[in-house]
Amino acid sequence: QVQVVESGGGLVQAGGSLRLSCAASGRTFSSLAMGWFRQAPGKEREFVAAISGTGFSTRYADSVKGRFTISRDNAKNTVYLQMNSLKPEDTAVYYCAATPRSAFTGTIYIRGDQYDYWGQGTQVTVSS
Repeated sequence: QVQVVESGGGLVQAGGSLRLSCAASGRTFSSLAMGWFRQAPGKEREFVAAISGTGFSTRYADSVKGRFTISRDNAKNTVYLQMNSLKPEDTAVYYCAATPRSAFTGTIYIRGDQYDYWGQGTQVTVSS
């Protein structure tokens, strides 16, 4: 069983920055492909960013490309989401997800149903 725990959410003004962290345990971290998703009130959950177990492959939603950066530190069992130039429309609960499929490869996943383990979520609120 893999445990996933997010941290780093909060309230920030538009144009500001936040860094989310996600710690995963229960399996060799580099065997896990990781992803960030978000869900705003009244909306469906949407893909934000993903990174392969090796860290060499990443992908972003068009809405965050150029503003958000996903990275991972396999020595610390942690994946990060650096969010810059935040906009009010970025307000949502952000979820971290993990999957061991295609372990240790450069494969990344952008659909929620491709992930097996989820964190509890962390709230990000961007004020205008």
